[in-house]
Amino acid sequence: MYDHLAVVGATGAVGTLILKILEERKVPYKTVTFLASARSAGKKLKFKGEERTVVAMTPEAFDGIQLVIASTPDETARDFIPEAVKRGCLVIDESGYWRMDPEVPLVIPEVNPEAAKKHPKGIISSPNCSTTQLVVALKPLHDFGVVKRVVVSTYQAVSGAGLVGTRDLIGGAKSYLDNGGVDKYAYENFSAPIAFNCIPQIGGHKERGYTSEELKLLYETRKILGDDSIRVCPTAVRVPVANCHSESVLVETEKKITVEKARALFSTMPGVVVMDDLDNKLYPMPHCCTDKDEVFVGRIREDLSCENGLAFWCVSDNLRKGAATNAVQIAELLQKS
Repeated sequence: MYDHLAVVGATGAVGTLILKILEERKVPYKTVTFLASARSAGKKLKFKGEERTVVAMTPEAFDGIQLVIASTPDETARDFIPEAVKRGCLVIDESGYWRMDPEVPLVIPEVNPEAAKKHPKGIISSPNCSTTQLVVALKPLHDFGVVKRVVVSTYQAVSGAGLVGTRDLIGGAKSYLDNGGVDKYAYENFSAPIAFNCIPQIGGHKERGYTSEELKLLYETRKILGDDSIRVCPTAVRVPVANCHSESVLVETEKKITVEKARALFSTMPGVVVMDDLDNKLYPMPHCCTDKDEVFVGRIREDLSCENGLAFWCVSDNLRKGAATNAVQIAELLQKS
């Protein structure tokens, strides 16, 4: 049991969900504190039937806290996490700032739980949402056949851009419908209309034509699976879907994996649910996978262009398993170790 647990960013989209999942999974603790920016300090949150007041996040606010689960922008994580660690906190961080630090483990409990045992900087990172569902699906294939190459295209929901992303989708769709197909909505987050549209850029331009979101799929996958030889070709697309990211994945392995074997491997992987019956139109879709913690896999088929290739489709709730649930699972993992 944790003596004192804190949730940072408790009023945000992921932070609010972390509170819900802490309740659902009955994570034991003696004391809990909710921290957020000065702007959100003083707000009231309902947790386990009680009303609690959000506290401003200051260095001193971390005194006496044992474990922190944090969901903040990268710049905030850069500045506040060292202050929390100085005061004896172990921090589970949802931001992207610490993920590729060689002294910070990047953990998915179903995939690399042993990585959480060593955290010399007092920080454990939770991966990017699109990486998490990809690697959960890749893990059984890699263990059996050794993944050599991955081509992945993501279809990412607006909830991945936070509450403002959801507002943009709703506002843009309403504008489009009210104005006869002309979208007059003033978008807050997206650089182009997201309603009835797809935007083939998530994140800024980083290198060789790839965006920051796409390179996360490359570097985080390698780090979590512990194999820098894996080649990844990613394309990240924002789509007009409220919640749940979808991915089209093509995997090339050293050892051939048949469709039947792949289904068996996916079926025995913790955290994976197979929905794969094309004739009966059974496959994962965002509308049936939202508010669930698993990674759903379907459309499993052999690659027609590569002898040892396998193609599949996967869907996962990016706010739950892609963020909040994974962080809470890490907290549970630490309690067991």
